[in-house]
Amino acid sequence: MKEKRTYLILLPAVLCLAAGPAYEPDPTFKASQILPAKILKGAHHTVDEVVKGDGFYQQFHITSEFGDIGAEGRTVLHTRVSEVDALARLSEVSKSEVFAKAAGNAVLNVGKGVKAAVEKPEETAKGIGAGVKRVGVNLGRKTKRAADDVTKDDKTPEEPKKESEDKALDAAGGAANSVFGVNAAARKWAQKLSVDPYTSNPVLHKALVDVGKIDSAGSIITKVVVPIPAVVSTTATVGNLVWAKDPEEVRKTNEARLTELGVSKKVASAFLVNGNFTLTSQTRFIAALHAVKAKGAADYVDAAAEAEDERDALFFVESAEMLSGMHKSQPVAQILTDSRAMVAKTGTSAVALLPIDWLRWTAALEKGGQEIAGRAKQELGATALEVRLPGGSTKAARDGLAAQGWTVKEKVVAGLTIAPAD
Repeated sequence: MKEKRTYLILLPAVLCLAAGPAYEPDPTFKASQILPAKILKGAHHTVDEVVKGDGFYQQFHITSEFGDIGAEGRTVLHTRVSEVDALARLSEVSKSEVFAKAAGNAVLNVGKGVKAAVEKPEETAKGIGAGVKRVGVNLGRKTKRAADDVTKDDKTPEEPKKESEDKALDAAGGAANSVFGVNAAARKWAQKLSVDPYTSNPVLHKALVDVGKIDSAGSIITKVVVPIPAVVSTTATVGNLVWAKDPEEVRKTNEARLTELGVSKKVASAFLVNGNFTLTSQTRFIAALHAVKAKGAADYVDAAAEAEDERDALFFVESAEMLSGMHKSQPVAQILTDSRAMVAKTGTSAVALLPIDWLRWTAALEKGGQEIAGRAKQELGATALEVRLPGGSTKAARDGLAAQGWTVKEKVVAGLTIAPAD
């Protein structure tokens, strides 16, 4: 009896030890400790010191000459900083005598006319936050479109309603409207400034449209010297495609590549009309998958077609670019299907490529990690499991994932993702 009572007393302690790490709350960071100096502060911008960690992404606030701007995640921060730099360079060039003479004294008011948009960054970047927590809850299977297909059968997805250019530049902004008014001259200026010609940033979009109207023949840009950008845009990942070709040509190229990947017309249509992707981010996503052509790529397009906001869309773009980067040195044979997380098989390993800033131990991560681990072993035949991310992770997250069989590799930089400062 004595031994039995001792066993019963110790049992709760054993169960407690088996439960694994405690779940962790959202952290707070200091910008000066996690960002490179040129991103933290520049001639025309400053990033606030206090950075909240919401879900998988860090929330940044930028104070700039062109207004206050919110940025969800490091890649978005990188893009916004490069856009502030581009606006400053464009403003400087537009005030030169050479520009004024070539433009027939036409005035380019950079940053004017959409001031309200950047004063309300939470509205300017409409929807950029909602997708983050959804990704945290559902790293696993697709859900939305599967349910839609049951009720809608094979109906063609409705195209988003087209709005006027003015409405596209209001506080709501939006990726879907970023192609409006961007002519060949505007694309040339975007290339010189090394920015996305189809940016959803309303201030930069208006500046490109305006300079495109003034320089409709594209001759002014050949007569002025545009300073070299301090930060290179992610647009460089698709080369000259979005700068040199008109939107219709780019769309045709994207459609052809989707066909080569084996994407059905129904899925391709759903993806191509999803206005949460700019034409450039759409092109980046397709180009990355097309460079790999792995089994399962067509299904990942279907997963991306579910993107419900711009941050969500970027998660898929950056996941595909991490895949393309890994494929250069470790050939990818297959991608896990029916999954929002990019899980690729290389050799005998399954590698989860997560383009996120910060990984902490949560109930959602525990559930998602366990589910993906089981599926990767069963469906991909993997004998080793690995997580790669450009950001960092907590010890609890690493320990929790290790208990499931995962090895975590941090600061894996793909494309222009910014790794944490040492």
